[in-house]
Amino acid sequence: MNLDKKDKIEIFENAISWVVVLAMFIYGGAKLSQFDGGAEIDKTVSELSGMELMWAFYGYSQSFALTIGFFEIIGGILILIKKTRIIGCLFTSTILINVILQDIYFEVHPGALKAAILYQLLILIVLWLHRRKLIQGLKALLGSNKINQTKTKLLVKLLIAFVLFIGLRILEYYITIKW
Repeated sequence: MNLDKKDKIEIFENAISWVVVLAMFIYGGAKLSQFDGGAEIDKTVSELSGMELMWAFYGYSQSFALTIGFFEIIGGILILIKKTRIIGCLFTSTILINVILQDIYFEVHPGALKAAILYQLLILIVLWLHRRKLIQGLKALLGSNKINQTKTKLLVKLLIAFVLFIGLRILEYYITIKW
């Protein structure tokens, strides 16, 4: 069997993807018990270290921690499936960037921070390998859909949108403040 460059890249992509997938499954599944007792710390907030504060925050709501874990597992599944890998990488990046920032700002164990950075770098490599598809997708999303219209019609549409905007803001006020 002769492996060409494309085959080798595919093998490499699968291997680094599986590292991230396994990590997302482990970290996502660990959310079932990871923050148990975190909300039962017998210290005042000012006495807590950053990591203890974060643990107390996550430990306060088991449902919140489980939701984060569920999203980590979903991200892993999306990366595992070749057809949804790019979406999975983008989805999981939002989770990992949040984890990285929390690890930095709450001074979580350096090993956890290094692991999250490693997984994010592996995701960036996968995205780099699919850069042509990403560029095509961005061009399609950001592409020009210029419509020939008169300036008067454009101004009328903008005015109607602005009036609708004001109405929606008033509705928002009554929904969120008054009730």
